[in-house]
Amino acid sequence: MKKVITLFCAMGMSTSLMVSRMKEEAEKQNFECEIEAYPYSDSPKLAPLADVIFLGPQVRFYLKELQGKYPDKIIETIDMKIYGRYDGAALMKRALELIGEEHE
Repeated sequence: MKKVITLFCAMGMSTSLMVSRMKEEAEKQNFECEIEAYPYSDSPKLAPLADVIFLGPQVRFYLKELQGKYPDKIIETIDMKIYGRYDGAALMKRALELIGEEHE
């Protein structure tokens, strides 16, 4: 079953490079998923569809609110080091850990 990984940031643009790098890593690992970035304002309609939600550092203060609204969802803030390096491989690895998938 295809997994949906959603990244939310202030405008949906600053995480677009991260999404590209995550998609490259998912392809290398033959992990079938959908990864997209959106502005946080789209969270009410998109969060329910996601398997994993990552928040960009600029919207990290919404973490508890989102967790309260969607207690059945996996929601985390992107680590600042990973975000600062746009390390899509590291974030993809974290997504796989959260999903419980075993990949290289």
